[in-house]
Amino acid sequence: MRQKLNIITLGVTNIERSLNFYEKGLGWKKSSASQGDITFFNLGGMVLAIYPREELAKDITIAPHGSGFGGITLAINAKSKQEVDDILAEVKQLNATILKPAQTIFWGGYSGYFSDPDGYIFEVAYNPFMDLNQNDDLNMPD
Repeated sequence: MRQKLNIITLGVTNIERSLNFYEKGLGWKKSSASQGDITFFNLGGMVLAIYPREELAKDITIAPHGSGFGGITLAINAKSKQEVDDILAEVKQLNATILKPAQTIFWGGYSGYFSDPDGYIFEVAYNPFMDLNQNDDLNMPD
C-alpha cells in the first residue's frame, strides 16, 4: 500500500460556523469541487474536508456521538475500484476492523471504511471525478 493520506474529513456540528471559521477566520478558499454539504479546502497536495457530523457517521454506519465516533476520518484515495478492494483486504489481514465494506456510493464513487487497531477511522475511496497526479496528490480545482 502507498504511504499517502489525501483527505482529512472533519465531522462538524454546525457547517455554517465551520465555513465561517475556515473561510473568514483562516482566510482559506474553498475548492470549486465543494458541493452540497461537503466543502473541500486544498492544502497543497492534501485536502481538508468538512461535512456534517451526523451525515458522516451515517455514511460510516456508526453512531454520531459517544465513543463510537470521534468526528474525523482519514482518507486514502485509490486509483481504481480494485485498489480500494485490495487495500481493504490488506488492512483486514493486519487486524484492522472493516466498518463498511467497499460499495458504490450515491455520489458516483466507490468506498469502504476501516478502523485501525487504535480505533482511528479511515475511508478508502475511488473517486472517478478527481485525479491523482504522479505524486499521488489529489488534483483539486482551485
